[in-house]
Amino acid sequence: MAILKHIASKNADYGKSLEYLMFEHTESGSPVRNAEGDMIMREQFLLDGINCNPYSYDKECEMLNAQVHKNQKYSDIKSHHYIISFDPADNADGKLTAELAHELGMRFARKHFPGHQIMVCTHTDGHNESGNIHVHIIFNSVRKLDVEKETYMEREIDCRAGYKHHLTKRYLEFLQREVMKMCEQQGLHQVDLLSPAKTRISDKEYRAKQRGQKKLDELNDQIVAAKMKPAVTVFQTQKQFLRDAIMDSAGNAATVEDFKTLLKEKYGIEVKERRGRFSYLHPERSKFITGHALGSDFEKEHVEQMIMKNYQAKDPDIQNTQDQDHDHEAIPAVNDSASDRNPAPDRKDFNPAYDYHADPVAILYIRSHLRLVVDLQTNIKAQQSAAYARKVKISNLKEMARTVVYVQEHGYDTREDLLHYQTEISGKVDTVSSSLSEAEAKLKETNERIHYTGQYYASRSVQSAFLKSRNKKKFREEHRSELDQYNEAVHYFKENAGGKVPAMKSLKAEKEHLQLFIEKQKQLQTSLRREQKELQTAVTNIDTILGETPVQRREKRKAEPEL
Repeated sequence: MAILKHIASKNADYGKSLEYLMFEHTESGSPVRNAEGDMIMREQFLLDGINCNPYSYDKECEMLNAQVHKNQKYSDIKSHHYIISFDPADNADGKLTAELAHELGMRFARKHFPGHQIMVCTHTDGHNESGNIHVHIIFNSVRKLDVEKETYMEREIDCRAGYKHHLTKRYLEFLQREVMKMCEQQGLHQVDLLSPAKTRISDKEYRAKQRGQKKLDELNDQIVAAKMKPAVTVFQTQKQFLRDAIMDSAGNAATVEDFKTLLKEKYGIEVKERRGRFSYLHPERSKFITGHALGSDFEKEHVEQMIMKNYQAKDPDIQNTQDQDHDHEAIPAVNDSASDRNPAPDRKDFNPAYDYHADPVAILYIRSHLRLVVDLQTNIKAQQSAAYARKVKISNLKEMARTVVYVQEHGYDTREDLLHYQTEISGKVDTVSSSLSEAEAKLKETNERIHYTGQYYASRSVQSAFLKSRNKKKFREEHRSELDQYNEAVHYFKENAGGKVPAMKSLKAEKEHLQLFIEKQKQLQTSLRREQKELQTAVTNIDTILGETPVQRREKRKAEPEL
């Protein structure tokens, strides 16, 4: 199967791209050098240029950028890099050679990136010793020549010289379709690139697995040498840990709540549901990973389908009861074996020593300001079947009981106390978020100053030599890039720092201080937001226990006087 990958680069050194195509590089992008420190030429590659000489690609791109005054800022995308990787089976079957792949890459580049300065290079040394043939298409983001308007061009300027390559989601899908069509015409292996991957493994995760496996193998070699047996032989990334845990939990859960509980209790994974999507928090991370990032098999819709199939397999009577009306069915008796082992307290105040989580129904017998004033069945939506309805009713009852436990444990005597603390936490979240935004803006400004400071000191010697030169015109032509960088840096500090160039040491110290502060603020923000979410859940559940509907709550808030 052929895949299409896109990389946008902000590197102003166009020569680095040519080096990558011609010389050996590690998977991290560093050049491979011999004992003398020289870069090692690749054993085999095919290199051609379109609208440029590939061996002077860097200079030609710099000249064009200067002529049209584009790609002069640090944040500008300087070049685009597309990679067409063919299936190794095509090479093994003899259907694909390096020459044919190179010809296909040249056709693809001429057809879909017309007017650009392009390098097309074909390599036969795929990663992980796969030996798959792949074609690199690298071009300047600025178009050099006017071309005819094509149907896939979304803007009028997309065919005019001096304007930049404009990649959108729609255009990328068009390019993927073209790769699929090209492979089908050549009889090569191909899959549907537009369908979401069931398991999505990014380059970053792939490389992390390679590095982790290498370190694990080295450690296991030491363990074996010590005449012991390694406990783990296969390295597992955090994302793969999530995938395995999700599959295991979904295969043993009868409801979505069971699924979330299994992930939390067995694997320490938290599940967040937002806008109809699942996100998962690895126990060693502070940031959630979306189901989409793991693959389509781990998104909410597919997980729910797995749970439903599993539930139907365990309870075949569901299909026979879906059409029956059980609106007045009573809640089955709760198994009281836990209360037999640890008798529930009589009607009295909250007892911290009692395990209400093991026997949550016992909380209903505590004397409290929060009482169940309505039948719980009136708050439960109609379900598809009697069996499913019973499970939901018992689950809702336990969740309400746990809410009361939460309120008692935290010492909230009234609903007003709960709302007051919720407002207080919201204020803290807003304060921390504001402080975090200011620090991130300051860090961005500091990084920008570091960039221009480095640019100033790197080009200052060239500026000094220019001032001393006798033939300034010739010197400027030979060192235009360095002189422009010097002038750009000087202009920046005149506009932003009163003409003073700060010391690089103080800037780096300030950056380190800001990074530490931001990390601490993010941790605090995460903690406060979790507490805020817990409080919001508690408030909503308490309103449900007290029988207030969302409409009644809104009307009540409108009637409250403004402070």
